Amino acid sequence: MSITEPAPTSPRARRKDPDRRERIARAAITVVAERGVEKLTHRAVAAAAEVPLGSTTYYFATLDDLLASALRQAAADDVAQLREWAGSLEEHRDLAAALTELVLHYLGPERSRTAVEHELYIAALHRPALRHVSQEWDTALAELFTAHTDPVTGRALSAVFCGLLLQGVVRESVPAPEEIEMIFRRILHGRDVSSR
Repeated sequence: MSITEPAPTSPRARRKDPDRRERIARAAITVVAERGVEKLTHRAVAAAAEVPLGSTTYYFATLDDLLASALRQAAADDVAQLREWAGSLEEHRDLAAALTELVLHYLGPERSRTAVEHELYIAALHRPALRHVSQEWDTALAELFTAHTDPVTGRALSAVFCGLLLQGVVRESVPAPEEIEMIFRRILHGRDVSSR
């Protein structure tokens, strides 16, 4: 499932500043990273995006609309990065080792981005308007992993991958590579055994 967003309603506004909607959504991600979901306001996002306050309310009437757009943008960016990673995998690459490296990358150089993405995702817990976007993200991740395994294993890898990232951004220390790899190998080994 592709993670998409409806275009602005005004063709004139689109011609004048075609990237404004996306810029506002990305600014919302920045504000959440700096202040948290609960401190998100139209005014803070407008300042971060360097647009008039009226622009944020024109594109996003409510804060839930703004959060949904930020979550959708974060999901699209994440899925695009993961597809690039998947496309670069060699045909006979050890998938458990590759997934371990990916988790460590998200918890190392990409740690701050990983944290804000999870904060946006978890915001759906108390904001029903965000749940369909979170579900789209889950579906896209499961489909990506399924392309390298099978549907059941793909969903399991997706759930474990997300769980490891969530635990990793909450814990002060990053899990040991051996621990992460053992978890992925257990999932993949179970698939191999059941297919015999």
